[in-house]
Amino acid sequence: MGSVSNQEFPGVCKTEEDEGPSTEEDSPSFHGVGVCKWFNVRMGFGFLSMTSRDGVALDEPVDVFVHQSKLHMEGFRSLKEGEAVEFTFKKSSKGLESQRVTGPGGIHCVGSERRPKGKKVQKRRSKGDRCYNCGGLDHHAKECKLPPQPKRCHFCQSIDHMVASCPVKAQQSSPASQGKLSPLKAEEGEHSQSAPPPETSD
Repeated sequence: MGSVSNQEFPGVCKTEEDEGPSTEEDSPSFHGVGVCKWFNVRMGFGFLSMTSRDGVALDEPVDVFVHQSKLHMEGFRSLKEGEAVEFTFKKSSKGLESQRVTGPGGIHCVGSERRPKGKKVQKRRSKGDRCYNCGGLDHHAKECKLPPQPKRCHFCQSIDHMVASCPVKAQQSSPASQGKLSPLKAEEGEHSQSAPPPETSD
């Protein structure tokens, strides 16, 4: 097992005292030209397809790893598939890794028009949010331009009662309950019985 890991990751098991400073940092930097092979905008990395190295055309394109932090551009950093790029890169234990990526001639990278899902510039309220003052859907009560309105039933919008004693809601829920008294109906029953005095019979 030890010999296999040494072959796959040369220098990993060796200490700094034996080897001195890391060979990755000392490795020479090269210049490459090519295009973006693919780039994952959500994860922020991808691969470049290098077609020329230090001014010499390659027989076959070579993959070079790219991270969004290495892109020369403003705003959201990403690359578009097929975008022409120039870059400096180094050889590391993982392979070829870009250090600085620009557009042709050192200009800013163009980038992808795609953005990660779930990251919206402006977050809208959910459909259920309403203004408690006027019932409008486009704002909350603290932003309402109307003066304080009378309290209304949230179910039928009547100003005569609140949702706890709404007769419309009670009627709609009665078929679903199938003979069982809902808490609202039971509450209404108590109020109706307590309102008139009970009849006494001899």
